[in-house]
Amino acid sequence: MKVKVLKVRVDENHLYEDQKLVDDFLANNEICKAASAFVAEENYWSVFIYYEDQISNGNYAKQDAAKINGNYLNEQKQSKYSAENEELNADEIKILDSLKLWRSEKAKEQNLPAYFIATNKELCSIAKFKPIKKEELLEIKCFGKHKLENYGEEIIVLLEEI
Repeated sequence: MKVKVLKVRVDENHLYEDQKLVDDFLANNEICKAASAFVAEENYWSVFIYYEDQISNGNYAKQDAAKINGNYLNEQKQSKYSAENEELNADEIKILDSLKLWRSEKAKEQNLPAYFIATNKELCSIAKFKPIKKEELLEIKCFGKHKLENYGEEIIVLLEEI
């Protein structure tokens, strides 16, 4: 996993340009986690984005060997579910729309960009995978413990209501 730090200046002269840089980076990388902090003295957001390396064929680099207690294991990490190139049916689109609305409300409530709550890819994967238990969200690519603890229960309740 790599990290990218971006600066989003909030003044009108730079905001659109800086947001476009963030949007372009997000569109071209597999995002695992993001965090931000407002730097009041200089009036900008510092955005930390954790992402996976991409390789030329569109797949993501996997660790071929792990060293644990001095021993090498030639095993790949267990792959997680991602609905990257799959089309959604009508029911899944309804789920996705509900998830996007929830994400938008949650982002406003927490004063965060929507993609910090969950990326579009994560929401599409949730709509396709349809987890029943909160823990099943961990099987979604880049949906980690932090998101599970903060949003998992709400997502499962939302899915049950649809």
